[in-house]
Amino acid sequence: MDASQAQNRTYLGMPLARPRVAFFELSSCEGCQLQIVNNEANLLDFLSLVTVVNFREAMTEKSDAYDIAFVEGSVTRADEIERLAVIRKNAKVLVAFGSCACFGGVTQLKNRFKDPAWVKKQVYGDRSIQTNDTARPLEDFVSVDLRIYGCPVKKEEVEKIVTHVVLGRSIVQPKYPVCMECKENENTCLFDLGEPCLGPVTRGGCDSWCPNSRFGCWGCRGPAEDANVGQLQVIMKQYGFTEETLLDRLECFGGFAKDAEQLRTNMKLSPRRHEGTK
Repeated sequence: MDASQAQNRTYLGMPLARPRVAFFELSSCEGCQLQIVNNEANLLDFLSLVTVVNFREAMTEKSDAYDIAFVEGSVTRADEIERLAVIRKNAKVLVAFGSCACFGGVTQLKNRFKDPAWVKKQVYGDRSIQTNDTARPLEDFVSVDLRIYGCPVKKEEVEKIVTHVVLGRSIVQPKYPVCMECKENENTCLFDLGEPCLGPVTRGGCDSWCPNSRFGCWGCRGPAEDANVGQLQVIMKQYGFTEETLLDRLECFGGFAKDAEQLRTNMKLSPRRHEGTK
């Protein structure tokens, strides 16, 4: 498709607007943005739907005139709070892009420790850095219009959601758990293979990405609707897995923070003070 065709795209005979989009990163590995760049097969078709005006991973040009802002990463520093406020002000639609933006992600694991100064010392030594005590999701600071879950996001899902945004269609996130997609893909249950899995309680939409590769779900997409973590605890016990194993998975990405805190309380575990203690 050449530039003129892309500029004059239509849908059912109606002109199709190309919203201006920008990608930003806070505290993250930028893996979700790389998912977009790595989408070789459909990248040109995807880009024809939008006008990218800010994307550090793929272009040097920058503009603050955008309609949709995709923000990856959690908020861990004061300057990120300020930057996020500016992005929110400029954007008509702000998308929390990936698990870190939606829940705090892997970076929120440091929140388990009661002494943030100790954590900082272990990671950075005596180097002077700017950091907050905790890693937090975007919605703790600004309003979020749309969430795209995953660590990393699944590029096919991003394409579908962006297409719906461009066409003005409603976006319905899956409410069912990963287990449903796992069964559709005719996978052997990971529990029967001796692998713990959060598939019974985790929001679907990833096409059971990890279980397809015989890797148990870690809950990066957060809880499915009416997720029964108590029943999962029973299942884990039946298959010989400890409460500590379940807790590690529930705490990993932040989406199950309330459930993890409840389990930690039931296990009579306090926030971790330093290495080697629970």
